[in-house]
Amino acid sequence: MPLRKYRPTSPGLRQMTRGTFEEVTTDQPHKPLTERLVSKAGRNSQGKLTVRHRGSGHKRLYRVIDWKRDKPGVPARIATVEYDPNRSARIALLHYADGEKRYILLPHGLEVGDTVVSGPDAEARVGNAMPLSRMPLGTQVHNVELTAGRGGQIVRSAGSSAQLLAKEGQLATIRLPSGEVRRVRAECMATVGQVSNLDHENQNIGKAGRSRHMGRRPQVRGVVMNPNDHPHGGGEGKSPTGMPPKTPWGKPAMGFRTRRNKTTGKMIVRRRYGRG
Repeated sequence: MPLRKYRPTSPGLRQMTRGTFEEVTTDQPHKPLTERLVSKAGRNSQGKLTVRHRGSGHKRLYRVIDWKRDKPGVPARIATVEYDPNRSARIALLHYADGEKRYILLPHGLEVGDTVVSGPDAEARVGNAMPLSRMPLGTQVHNVELTAGRGGQIVRSAGSSAQLLAKEGQLATIRLPSGEVRRVRAECMATVGQVSNLDHENQNIGKAGRSRHMGRRPQVRGVVMNPNDHPHGGGEGKSPTGMPPKTPWGKPAMGFRTRRNKTTGKMIVRRRYGRG
């Protein structure tokens, strides 16, 4: 997907870039596969604010994505390529041979009319889904399951892909886009190929209003707050933080490890930080 630049008729357009949407074939989603999406504005089920700087934004319809690809042996044809406001990747509407329709993440390189299939007997071609145990080493994959049958949970954003490095018994080793190397059960499903919309990371938002359309509210730096509002606040004029970076609640930030998961942590071979 090429990026479009704008003539600088305003300060907001001077640096803005946006995709050309050349691969998108329709602007109307398949209504039976859409759901109403209510904006929570960063609040949990109790109404308490748990994620700051969220709210407003454009109204969206949620597209129900098939993360499991649980129709083994049934071929499907890509009918449309669509824009999804809920994610960075493009999505594709599949028409299965038995008449069912489902959305999947569009793999890079596939177009309308191409055929994909899933299952352990599928060929290791782009867009096909199969267990990691049936893939050749070195295969680029996305939409990888962490628990067999639960559906893809990782490697789902635009342009991302993981690489299958090794297979040993009931475990497979993959390298994630972050550089982390971890083991996954070999019976877990994954889709061959790279997620579409590779130029997403190269886009320049260009103006604050475009972030507001995405539901992101302004962020205020701690150093310009008062001491009662943030640990970095206070001082005369521009002043340094005077301490290691902290969150508004005094917890260490920027590089401090908070991950504590003994269940899945033991499956990590090499962490993305290059240590351990």
